[in-house]
Amino acid sequence: MGDTRYEDITVSPAPHISRPLWTHRVMIDVIIGLAPAMAAAGYYFRLNALILICTCVISSVATEWLCNLIRKKPNSVGDFSAVVTGIILALSLPPALPIWAAIIGSCFAIAIGKMVFGGLGANIFNPAMVGRAFLTASFGMMMTTWTVPATIDGKMPRIAPENMLNARTQATPLWWSKKAIKDKNGAKIYNEQLFESTFTGEVGGCLGETSTIALLIGALYLLIRRTINVHIPLAVLVSAFAFAAIFYIIDSDAYMQPLFHLSTGAMLLCAFFIATDPVTAPLTRRGMWIFGAGVGTITMLIRIVGAYPEGVMFSVLLMNAVTPLIDRLCKRVPAGGKPGV
Repeated sequence: MGDTRYEDITVSPAPHISRPLWTHRVMIDVIIGLAPAMAAAGYYFRLNALILICTCVISSVATEWLCNLIRKKPNSVGDFSAVVTGIILALSLPPALPIWAAIIGSCFAIAIGKMVFGGLGANIFNPAMVGRAFLTASFGMMMTTWTVPATIDGKMPRIAPENMLNARTQATPLWWSKKAIKDKNGAKIYNEQLFESTFTGEVGGCLGETSTIALLIGALYLLIRRTINVHIPLAVLVSAFAFAAIFYIIDSDAYMQPLFHLSTGAMLLCAFFIATDPVTAPLTRRGMWIFGAGVGTITMLIRIVGAYPEGVMFSVLLMNAVTPLIDRLCKRVPAGGKPGV
C-alpha cells in the first residue's frame, strides 16, 4: 500500500499474449521475405540459382530428419527452420558452386551448427553461417569463383580476375572496393558504374546478396508482419554506415561511399535475415543494439582493414559467441522492479 513501484502494473486474466506466434509461422514469414531475393537470384543466375537453392533446402531438411531419427527425437522438420537455413545458406553461396559442395555445406550447417546442440532453440551459432564458414575453410577457391549475370552474358561465364573492362563483370563490388583502396579511385568507379547495378542486382556475387531492392522488399514485409523488430537491423546499418563514413571522409578517393557498403555484399541480407535470428541474438532491446552494432562494426573492420573483402559471416559468428555475455550484461527487469529495491 502506497508503494509506487506497482501502480503501472495491469492485472488481467490470462492469456497475456497479444497475438498468436508459432515457430512455423515465423519461419514461413521469413521464407516469404526471402522470396524476392530468390526471384532476383533466379533472374540473374538462372538455373544455377534454382539448383543451389533446391539442393540446400532438400539437404538441410533431410539432415534434420536423419538427426532426429538417430537421436530418437520427435520429427522437427515441420517447423520449417531447416528450410530457412537451407535458403539462407544457398543465398550466401556463389552461383558456380558445385552441387556436391552445397550438399556438404547444408549437412554440416544442420548437423554441426544446430542438431549437436539439441536442435532449434539450443544452438548458439547461426547454422547457415556455420555451414558457409565450413565451406569457406574447406573449398576456398570454389567459394570465391563468380559468374557473370545472365542479363549481361547469357552463357554466364566465370569471371576472370584479369577482366578489367567493366566493373560489373569483375569479381564482386566488394572485390572492387579492396582494389580501389590500393588504386585510389574507388569513388569514381562506384559513381559511374556500380550504383545502379548493385541496386538492381546485375553484378557478380553470391546468389542472394546482389539485389538491394529485392532484399529491401523482403525486409519491409518482415517489419510489417512484426516477424522481426527494427533494433538489430538499424544497429547493424547505422554502425556500418558510421564506420565507412569515417574512412570516406579521411580519403574519398580511396574508400567507397558509406551507401556502397550498405548496398553491396551481404550487409542487407545479414541485417534483416541473419543477425535477427531470435535463437542466436540477445533477448533484451539494449542487448540487440549492442549485438547489431558489433556485427556492423566488425563487418566494416574486415572489409576496410582486413584481408577479406567481406566480413558478414565472421562478424555474425563472433557476436553469436558473445551473445550469452550480452544477455548477462543486459538482464531483463522483472515487473515491479528489481527484487529488494
